[in-house]
Amino acid sequence: MNHIRSIQQGFAAIAAIFLVVVLAALGGFMLTFSNTQQLTSAQDILGSRSYWAARAGLEWGIAGVTATCPVASTSFAVDAFAVTVTCTLQTYTDAGQPVNIFQLTSVARSSGAAGSVGFVERSLSATLER
Repeated sequence: MNHIRSIQQGFAAIAAIFLVVVLAALGGFMLTFSNTQQLTSAQDILGSRSYWAARAGLEWGIAGVTATCPVASTSFAVDAFAVTVTCTLQTYTDAGQPVNIFQLTSVARSSGAAGSVGFVERSLSATLER
C-alpha cells in the first residue's frame, strides 16, 4: 500500500496549480471586460455631449436665417467641442414667387485625431424654406 500512496502524492499540487491558473485567467478577463465597459461608457457620454454641441450650432444657424444665409461657414467652440456651421442657399421660382431653400449643417468635433480613443464627431442638418 505504501507504493500506491507515493504515486498519488503529487496530484494535489498539480490540481492546485491548474486552479490558480484558471482563476488568474478569469481575473484577467474580468479586468479587461471592466476596462472596456468603462471606456464604452465614457465614449457614450462624449457622443451625447457632441450631439448637443452640434444641435446648439444648428439652432444658432436656424436663428440667423432671414432672407440670406447668416454666413457661408463659421466655427466656434461649445464646451470642449469645435463646432462648424455651414449654410447654403438655393433660390427657386414657384408660381412667379421666389422660394429660398436653406441647407444648414452643423458638425461638432472633440479634440484629437480621428481614430483616437477620445475623438467623437456628430453632424446634424436641417432644411428651411423662406
